Amino acid sequence: MATLQLSSSLGKNKVLKLTLPTSHCLHPLVPGSAMLQGHGGAGAAGDAISPAHRSVFGHETPEMRSCQTLPRLEEPTGTCQAVLSCSFSPKALRDVINISWQCFSTGGHHPMQEGEVFNTQYQVLHKLGCGAFATVWLCQDMRRQKQVAVKVLKSREGFADTAQDEVAFLRCVNCMKKKDLAGENIVCLLDDFRMIGENGFHACLVFEVLGPSIRCLMGNYRAQELPLPFVKKSLQQVLAGLHFLHECCRIIHADIKPENILLCGHSKRLQRLLMATLDCDQGTEGKLKGAGGDLGNQLEESDLMSIEVKIADLGSACWTYKPFSKEIQTQPYRALEVLLGLDYGTPADIWSTACLAFEMATGECLFDPQPGKYFSRDDDHVARIIELLGRIPPQIVFSWNKSTQFFSKPGALLRLSRLCPRSLPGILADRHGWTPQEAAAFAAFLLPALHYAPERRASAAQSLRHAWIAAP
Repeated sequence: MATLQLSSSLGKNKVLKLTLPTSHCLHPLVPGSAMLQGHGGAGAAGDAISPAHRSVFGHETPEMRSCQTLPRLEEPTGTCQAVLSCSFSPKALRDVINISWQCFSTGGHHPMQEGEVFNTQYQVLHKLGCGAFATVWLCQDMRRQKQVAVKVLKSREGFADTAQDEVAFLRCVNCMKKKDLAGENIVCLLDDFRMIGENGFHACLVFEVLGPSIRCLMGNYRAQELPLPFVKKSLQQVLAGLHFLHECCRIIHADIKPENILLCGHSKRLQRLLMATLDCDQGTEGKLKGAGGDLGNQLEESDLMSIEVKIADLGSACWTYKPFSKEIQTQPYRALEVLLGLDYGTPADIWSTACLAFEMATGECLFDPQPGKYFSRDDDHVARIIELLGRIPPQIVFSWNKSTQFFSKPGALLRLSRLCPRSLPGILADRHGWTPQEAAAFAAFLLPALHYAPERRASAAQSLRHAWIAAP
């Protein structure tokens, strides 16, 4: 007979002992080995989230049924400790794990502590942020002797598959960037692994450390809008990154927005300044104060123009030939075809980039829909799009799955009848004080990226060649 004992930091007296027939024993496991550990480095990280490993999350595979690969338990971290006298068949191991989690609150974030070491390699320095699906931690990589950012997903069921998809996208980026330097405009994955904590199993992704996001920079800059030379330079890098994703990797990012465009600097001073502001994206109230005040007040014009940007967070991405979901993108940046239920492609990212460009240049959202008493947020979103870009052609309106949810007849919205048409140059001139020439040039750049028909929308490469963005 074999005995398994599990104990939890939730209580010293909460110990589960199970005795199983010796027929389930295969070979000894060494306590302290990493749970579903990656092998380190972007090239080898793929083995960390393999189909065999996914069996622990309920997807048994032939490899696991033949017992060629067994999960290993994370070494004690102060949150969960496991002592094993032998290993078990996949089914027995899964049953044991399911029973043991009755002691835990499953599905939540891992309660990481500063100073904690996990995967025998990464020591936690402090939290960088917390989102709906993951927490991000600044860690010291004790093997490579450098700082990294570790994204720890919630343990909720299904997140393992999401993490596996994100790893696949990032590994594709790492592979293809060897052939195209534009891949440097995408955040770099360094490692990935799984670990066990008191709330369950967590997928973990290790990234290079970058600075705060464009959203943070806008929130801390002297004026909400950013200088146009910086806007143009940043958009060039975003569009080059999107062209790389779309054409080289066949990936749709599906969530382009200011929060997912991160800053990075090459000079030591700039790196220190950006590192000091890493927390400001993550729900902190008010403006983040550094050693000398707001981030924007510390940045000189030369500093700002030396900052580069990278596209981050491929957690919502999909392949161009295999969309995962009908609903993508954060609402203000959601393309019209996505709102109305049409099959989407890479042009959806271009629509979001146009919204990003307007927000960076003006400090306000191009579309900021709000629900009303008799209409939804989607209703208001479609109405605001029509107000700015004009009537949607009937052949486009009624070719879409959700069209009858918004329109009673071509051009007539069901729940909103009084629209206030406005022009993009007019908004720039009247509300933001742009000269007519500046407003017309910027509008000429944005409007092709907001074309109603996705197949006629400007591509990333076409937007890069536009006169407005190429001009100094």
